[in-house]
Amino acid sequence: MLSGLRVLELGHFVAAPFCTRLLGDLGADIIKVEPPTGDPVRQWGEQIGGRSLWWSMHGRNKRSIALDLKAPQGVDIVLALAAQADVVVENFRPGQLARLGLSSERLRERNPGLIVTHISGFGQSGPYRSRAAFGLIGEAIGGLRHLTNHPPGTTTLPPVRVGVSIGDSIAGLYAAFGIMAALWQRDRGEGDGMGRTVDVALTESVLSMMEGMLPEYGALGKVKQPTGGGIATAAPTNAYPTRDGDWVLIGANSDPLFVKLAGLMGREDLLDAVEYRGNRERVANAAALDAMISEWTRQHDADALVAMLDEADIPNSKAYTSADCANDEQYLSRGMVREVKDEHFGMTILQAGVVPHIPESPGQIRWVGPGLGEHTDEILRDLIGLDEQSINSLRKQGVVA
Repeated sequence: MLSGLRVLELGHFVAAPFCTRLLGDLGADIIKVEPPTGDPVRQWGEQIGGRSLWWSMHGRNKRSIALDLKAPQGVDIVLALAAQADVVVENFRPGQLARLGLSSERLRERNPGLIVTHISGFGQSGPYRSRAAFGLIGEAIGGLRHLTNHPPGTTTLPPVRVGVSIGDSIAGLYAAFGIMAALWQRDRGEGDGMGRTVDVALTESVLSMMEGMLPEYGALGKVKQPTGGGIATAAPTNAYPTRDGDWVLIGANSDPLFVKLAGLMGREDLLDAVEYRGNRERVANAAALDAMISEWTRQHDADALVAMLDEADIPNSKAYTSADCANDEQYLSRGMVREVKDEHFGMTILQAGVVPHIPESPGQIRWVGPGLGEHTDEILRDLIGLDEQSINSLRKQGVVA
């Protein structure tokens, strides 16, 4: 779908690389510029032979060039690559690229139509612009960490983390969306040919996902509170324990679905109770209702419970582990769990497939996360026109690896 689009990634850790991985999955040529020591994420997660399994997916469909951006020759190489790119994506602290000699103005001197995409903690302007931030800070200031917790007064443990780098990934998604919007405006029809700046903040990306939190505060002064496994606007919807120690999530938060669930539980009496007559009443009495549902679910093993709920056409699922995901027939049938050959490991590994599905022009996993500098010579030779002697000279000087 994006074949012919060239993206220069000056990113590290999660947010910018996640953005470019999405574009690469749909066919864009991603050139990842890494320091000679490599992206720190190469050391994250479980390792085999000193190589990260996480990196195999995180870096897939990208070409890696190892480059010292503190060397003037390294900066010159980036400028030469930017001249042939459509997009630059970076997630350094605001101002860092300019200090390296790679300001937006200098990049656009080489390529006026370049889309320059910044992903940072707080954005490129404002009083917090220079503050240090990772994804967890975006989740905190965006309001998410307050909400991903059990109800007030039920625990003294810290607010629960989502379990993945969700703040970074949401910012990466917004960046990819912004890039495509900027490209559309630049290139559609006759196009205006203008380069544009995409400015994505981790904090703002998370805040944008917070549904009615701000409207409720602004109009009513209500501070939205964490609700554990449920939600504050509908009931019943929660995770419920099973006899075999699993959890099954059930969403029966409409009147017709609640009728079905009550019948399945053998509790038709609940339908006449004033406490559960409608959604507002069920929300007000959600704790008592959840307790009754839990008492029922504890009488059944998870698989049997899921089968019963499926038969009644009530939305439900076990809380999937990685093993459940890897073996799920729906994921397998749509290619969302794929066996991919990773030559660096000398084995086939599992990776998540490509989202979104575009049947007419499907995305592909063309190759896995590359070795550090695996494409350095290829990129310098084919895109900049350097000969072998010049490349070797740069390598001896430590400019490239």
